[in-house]
Amino acid sequence: MPGKRPAVLLITADQLRRDALGCYGGRAVATPHLDRLAGEGTVFDRAYTASPWCLPSRSSLLTGRYPRNHRAYSNFREEAWLSPDLPNLYRGFGEAGYEVGHVGKCHFAPVPYDSTRPDATLPYDDFHEHYRKLGIDHLALQDDKQVSVWFRDDYARELEAAGHLAAYREAVWNREARKVFTFPGPAEWHPDSWVGRKAVEWIAEADDTDDRPLFGWISFSGPHFPFDPPAEYLERVDEAELGEPRIDPEEWTDPSRLHYRSFHGPSGGRVEGGGDRHNEPEYWRRLRKHYAANVALIDDQLGRILAAAEQRFGDDLVVIFTCDHGEMLGNHGFWGKNRCYYDDVLRVPLIVRRPGGAGAGERSDRLTSLVDVYPTLLGAAELPPDADCDGRPMDDTGHPHVFAEGEGFSTVTDGRHKLAIAHAEGVTYTELHDTASDPGEVHNLAGLPEAAAVQRDLQAATLDALLRTTLP
Repeated sequence: MPGKRPAVLLITADQLRRDALGCYGGRAVATPHLDRLAGEGTVFDRAYTASPWCLPSRSSLLTGRYPRNHRAYSNFREEAWLSPDLPNLYRGFGEAGYEVGHVGKCHFAPVPYDSTRPDATLPYDDFHEHYRKLGIDHLALQDDKQVSVWFRDDYARELEAAGHLAAYREAVWNREARKVFTFPGPAEWHPDSWVGRKAVEWIAEADDTDDRPLFGWISFSGPHFPFDPPAEYLERVDEAELGEPRIDPEEWTDPSRLHYRSFHGPSGGRVEGGGDRHNEPEYWRRLRKHYAANVALIDDQLGRILAAAEQRFGDDLVVIFTCDHGEMLGNHGFWGKNRCYYDDVLRVPLIVRRPGGAGAGERSDRLTSLVDVYPTLLGAAELPPDADCDGRPMDDTGHPHVFAEGEGFSTVTDGRHKLAIAHAEGVTYTELHDTASDPGEVHNLAGLPEAAAVQRDLQAATLDALLRTTLP
């Protein structure tokens, strides 16, 4: 219909490696629905997250601001709740008359990890209320796999009613499994299956009209650990294509490296899977296989969501698919992502599909940040972003530098060289890598005379960004 505003969907996975997808070269598991989406849209090859932590990255997706500016910069600090007063996607679309929904993981407030108990699933009403204050009309909350066994979100309530919560809680708390197990229930009750089901139901039932179109964020909590696919999905994995973790022992002979302690252990919270240098090859193969199987499940659910959206909206549909950050998957000796500046974590998949086939089949090397999602989605509906956002619409020129930030952590890259500065246990660590000559990011160039000019330029870019935004 001429002049009709499009339906808009932001679909994300959590902790998704770009090379797990066929459209980015992945071969361990088929991802036909994501690959089809890529063929119908534009694939961005140089997209970077705004943070290697869930909460700051998700807040950047929602607001178009780097963590230094939205201030929800930590997964752990109580003061890092994302403020409802900041402009965000929910409010921008809602104020323009859209019906606004969110299905799946929010994580816009630090989880009270210290309160969790292996024998109980605790109340979660304050979080549910806070998320709604951000501007969400329809909320079906599954706020992370582990959170759903720790706290009673919408998924936990339904999983308990179906008789599967106790078994899932026991599996999540089982330390011997080391975060790798098969889902202890029917596949249709896996968290990512539940998100897919709830999204399809909402799309079918939402009151989409010319005056009130739909905006939704559909947010899978997988393949984030625990690595817990339904058993039948393991059969889809081609084990010959899993590969082996990239670990260079020489990298961890230098105590001045940020993740020296992460490798030799204990990690001190630097990486969730830090201190696991003694993990045997069979553990890494099993972890990688389970991860790939989790990706296959998400691809299935994405196919269901796209089919429902296309049936409902036809070509009046904008879709962005991405994630909050990546996953180490054994490389450098770690799983997880905390304080990781490696491309395994910071460089992410990003696919944009527009109405009318605009950009179909294209690949872009534009230097892109996930802060660009906010102005791009609003712009697709001809809505203005707020003037203080850090992002740029993706049909605009790219950035000369992009940043990834969090508590005591900052990185900047020009797409080739990457500078990371981190504070841990009273020590400041500086690491510089040339991802063209050293794609594994093994050799630290910081402080070397031959890299002094590059290091100076990246430090200047960081200072300039702080002066222009945080300290204008």
